[in-house]
Amino acid sequence: MARTIVITSGKGGVGKTTVTASLGRSLASMGERTVVLDADIGLNNLDIVLGIDSRIVFDLVDVIEGRCRLRQAIIEDVETRGLYVMPSAHSYDRAKVTGQNVKEVVRRLGQMFDYVLVDCPAGIEAGFKRAVAACDEAVLVTTPHISSVRDAETVMNLLRRDGISRIYTVVNRVRGDLIVSGEMLSRGDIERLIGAEVYGMIPDEDEMNLLSNSLYSGVSEGAEACRALARGIMSGTPELYDLTRKYRGAFGRIRRGLKRKL
Repeated sequence: MARTIVITSGKGGVGKTTVTASLGRSLASMGERTVVLDADIGLNNLDIVLGIDSRIVFDLVDVIEGRCRLRQAIIEDVETRGLYVMPSAHSYDRAKVTGQNVKEVVRRLGQMFDYVLVDCPAGIEAGFKRAVAACDEAVLVTTPHISSVRDAETVMNLLRRDGISRIYTVVNRVRGDLIVSGEMLSRGDIERLIGAEVYGMIPDEDEMNLLSNSLYSGVSEGAEACRALARGIMSGTPELYDLTRKYRGAFGRIRRGLKRKL
């Protein structure tokens, strides 16, 4: 059976969907058959981030309501072999889409893949509960800002209450230069605030935000950071890419100065 992992954040705007797509592509590039399921019904955009929106015929709601078979709604990613997408819908009958429905779809996907990643809606309402109930593990996405970390701490407590013990915290939109200068929360700061290990530090860079091809060609920090995150989740041991290394020492001070002027 597959490992079923919900990617959540509590608050919106932290880059959760981008992390979902990046983690999916990283796992698939390592030979793991991976499917990403967009559970953000009504406000879904995972299909747009992955560039498969024009190829959608059926979606998650069609599967739940019996208008198509499961395999008919799964779309293969155009960039990464072994990655598949189960898109969501822009509208649905709330009475028919229940936590049990989503859980059953995830269970069936788990028979076909090594990893099922579920992109969770923002917030902690019904959509959050549906997505969490369908999975055994969680990736919790935050940013290196006090308000976002506090929200992540709240969500972590909710996940633990719901029986999810394996939680991988990921800090998105990190700037190594600001960590070195003491102007941004470091990994250690965040671990002390939430009381859990950080499994990934993802840089704030154009390639990451745009999900361009260069992200997966091995030439960007985003690519390395996402692959390190994937390896850490696979092994259960954090393996973080060091985003501060190039900003330390004499040459690092010069880089920090140049970064501020850009």
